Amino acid sequence: MSAPTLPYVPDLESIDPALDLAAEIARLRRERNAVILAHYYQEPEIQDLADFVGDSLQLSQAAARTGADVIAFCGVHFMAETAKILNPGKRVVIPDLDAGCSLADRCPADAFGAWKQQFPDHKVVSYINCSAGVKAHSDIICTSSNAVRVVESFPKDQKLIFAPDRHLGRWVMRQTGRDLVLWPGFCIVHEQFTANRVAQLKARHPDAKVIVHPECDATVSRMADFVGSTAALLAYVAKAPGRTFIVGTEAGILHQMRKARPDAELVPIPADSGCNCALCPYMKLNSLEKLYLALRDLQPEIVLDEALRLKALGPVERMLALG
Repeated sequence: MSAPTLPYVPDLESIDPALDLAAEIARLRRERNAVILAHYYQEPEIQDLADFVGDSLQLSQAAARTGADVIAFCGVHFMAETAKILNPGKRVVIPDLDAGCSLADRCPADAFGAWKQQFPDHKVVSYINCSAGVKAHSDIICTSSNAVRVVESFPKDQKLIFAPDRHLGRWVMRQTGRDLVLWPGFCIVHEQFTANRVAQLKARHPDAKVIVHPECDATVSRMADFVGSTAALLAYVAKAPGRTFIVGTEAGILHQMRKARPDAELVPIPADSGCNCALCPYMKLNSLEKLYLALRDLQPEIVLDEALRLKALGPVERMLALG
């Protein structure tokens, strides 16, 4: 009997401390014909060397159109899975396989599949922050950028399930006037922002604009001057006439906001846990060292069962078709 295959573990001790990581990553990117995709919540040094930085929708679009042989996805697991769903013939690697997502983890595919049987006449709209298994149970995928458009693409009399983020779902309900059945999930970062914290910051910065992600609780989003995806929040800061912004999303986005508006004062909403900023512990598992090893070893690699991939592909393609 052969020994079981052990999961890949990045061997950080194998890296020469004198190595120029940025130069080596650039060399491997050329040799592998690789593209590096990075989410706005990644560390600044990863964002700065990536070929493309974006939110979930933008990264899905970039993954769908890439001609690279290798996709190095600097984000979390569901994002790399989506890239593999769209690119079965390419190698998709992620710097740290443990870079998961609290939303995806709170919605196991088996449990979701059993739960949705209670609503046989409902179509399923799933936020992209879910596993390939949940995508396979869905009729269409959405992101925070296009969730309203996706929901409004269904006839008004069509009953809908929205999963797995209850806060995004409630925000979409307010924007569309639709009644949605919600899976009770949430993001551990955005869940920590509270109306009390926002009120305190508004008192200190009376001229500031409050901008938040729709994964925030309704008590927070109702206090905001603008609610939008990470890409939309960045665009708002870049163009808004104001100079001070109270920002309610993962603090990684501040790097691109500072690039777009070096003159602006950016005030992150502190997490209610006591931290002075909100950081996703999963996003921050990725590092330059692990990215270098992923390109060097082509591990850890995202591998999907083909039957599951095909089931998940249709809902993702329907989202991309909407733009």
